[in-house]
Amino acid sequence: MSLNGQQIKQIIFKIAQMIDENKMYLTELDAAIGDGDHGINMSKGFQAVIDKIKDDNGDNIGDMLKKVSMALIANVGGASGPLYGTAFMKAGMWVGNRREISIEDYYNMLLEALNGIKARGRASIGEKTMVDSLEPAINELKVSIDNKFNELECLEKMVNSAKLGMENTKNIVATKGRASYLGERSIGHLDPGAVSCYLILKTIFEEVKKIKG
Repeated sequence: MSLNGQQIKQIIFKIAQMIDENKMYLTELDAAIGDGDHGINMSKGFQAVIDKIKDDNGDNIGDMLKKVSMALIANVGGASGPLYGTAFMKAGMWVGNRREISIEDYYNMLLEALNGIKARGRASIGEKTMVDSLEPAINELKVSIDNKFNELECLEKMVNSAKLGMENTKNIVATKGRASYLGERSIGHLDPGAVSCYLILKTIFEEVKKIKG
């Protein structure tokens, strides 16, 4: 895959644009089972991210991702700020001061992000959270890499698994966060965190596909 820091920066900008375009959809999902602010908060956070990294030269990917983390933690309200902030922080810590990453690096960065989210949110798969889209996606990415699929195929399979995991949150009773207060009534609703996680992974795949042509 071999993405350099400048390419990763452009992907982050695309994520910010995508979140802004979907902020009302994500907020509507959250209004059904949560505080009703997920999309608006995420958009605000990623606008702050753009401001934070716009002058970054991309020579130190880990440092850039830590800037993303701090902007999200400072600007995204509710649980999403600490969780997404932790994800980018852990990914940045793993990659360190490298200037480019491979598909294997990407897998390890996502795995570190997942472990950080699970520790911070004390969440496991099957509890109607972002873990339900992220964990199956990462597992699929590992299998695809091990089976030596080409990089775009690996990313596509990963995104398809994230989508299935996201869609399955409709069938899960929420046990975390504000949605847990609804109990059985949370069934039939998508988890907004699982949706935003899927959309981020999908955007990364689409942008890598453009870069690699």
